[in-house]
Amino acid sequence: MAKFKTVFVCQNCGYTAPKWSGRCSNCDSWNSFIEEVELKEDKQKAKITAVPGKVSPILEIEKNTFSRQKMFFSEFDRVLGGGLVPGSLVLLGGEPGIGKSTLILQSVLNLENSKVLYISGEESENQIKLRADRIGIKNTNCFIYTETNIEKILASIKELNPDLIVIDSIQTIASQELSSSPGTVSQIRECTRLLQEYAKSTSTPVILIGHINKDGDIAGPMSLEHIVDVVLQFEGDSNYFYRLLRPKKNRFGSTYEIGVFEMTGGGLKEISDPGNILLSGENLNLSGVSFGTIAEGSRTLMIEVQALVGNAVFSSPQRNATGFDSRRFQMLLAVVEKRLGLKLSQKDIFLNIAGGLKINDPAADLAVIAAVISSYFDKSLKENSCFIGEGGLSGQIKPVAFIEKRVSEASRLGFTKIYMPSSQKSEVKIKNIELITVPDIKDFVSKILK
Repeated sequence: MAKFKTVFVCQNCGYTAPKWSGRCSNCDSWNSFIEEVELKEDKQKAKITAVPGKVSPILEIEKNTFSRQKMFFSEFDRVLGGGLVPGSLVLLGGEPGIGKSTLILQSVLNLENSKVLYISGEESENQIKLRADRIGIKNTNCFIYTETNIEKILASIKELNPDLIVIDSIQTIASQELSSSPGTVSQIRECTRLLQEYAKSTSTPVILIGHINKDGDIAGPMSLEHIVDVVLQFEGDSNYFYRLLRPKKNRFGSTYEIGVFEMTGGGLKEISDPGNILLSGENLNLSGVSFGTIAEGSRTLMIEVQALVGNAVFSSPQRNATGFDSRRFQMLLAVVEKRLGLKLSQKDIFLNIAGGLKINDPAADLAVIAAVISSYFDKSLKENSCFIGEGGLSGQIKPVAFIEKRVSEASRLGFTKIYMPSSQKSEVKIKNIELITVPDIKDFVSKILK
């Protein structure tokens, strides 16, 4: 006969402990243990004899050709690698209110030739209908089902037999076989496993919408990201209109592509040519403003970097970076102070990437350094200048990937002076622009200020 016992499960990593603890010894997270009831099988239960399965030589396995299901947004298809793969599990995460549900609902409402089942555990049918009317309904075969019980959901799925399934959100779905609350590690893991079994057995793609925790990661066990085939991150600043869709994991495509969207009153609008959307507009020759490039898969985007250097108000100067890695920002400031002899340790320094974008491309280092130096001396940079290069601890400007592609994009948007690493000048064959090579920071400063 089955027996029950109480265990404590970390909601961050899934580690199980016999008693409560303030700190998880596995992932070092605090106050993440929740009490759950675990079913313990009777030791007297007879052992099940496993039957060997079929083992096939790899050369005898026939290649299964499949056609991807295209979504309404070409930007969505770009990130997925060309569309949804049959039987795949796609996990979409993002901050509250960023537009995850709008992105998926708007996509499925425009799939005119597909039967879609949209399952919501957060909103009522009337709430979804209000949003659908605002977005526009083209797919009359889109069905809405508001339910949180996974057993009822699977029964409805088997009865309807849809071409695409959407779960919004996976943290609200629970199984009646488990006594724990929805959103716990065991519930998320079990519900995802059941959906995976159905998806793989019927070749039906499933899109899961997930919440994120305070650290910016998708809530639930890390095994959730291992189970699914694709993990997408929908990001952007709620104070701005632009949204970026990034793949964190993709078994069927690249993880370096991005999709660019604009949030409007009628839903999301895709931006096929991002170009200069992240630039504020006219170059007003202000100090502390520079321009650079970042590479995102097959795309190159222009960025505007803003810096402010002022006298420290308190005994410990402030170092704040928005949209840029704070630790890398500290490193670049240390390099500038050491190699140029500037007294940055006595200054408050603020950095901002315009447009609410978060970047991690090292090729933006030179643009960050240029903006800081410009603000420090309160002198504007030379007009139509773009800065491409990675900063090294020795003060050298190191080469970056896709240099010709970056220079081409800057030239297309009207930048005529390109500051770049000296070692890569021979790689750029573009005409009608001025390539200014800089070997190190000292040489760089003498060339950028008016």
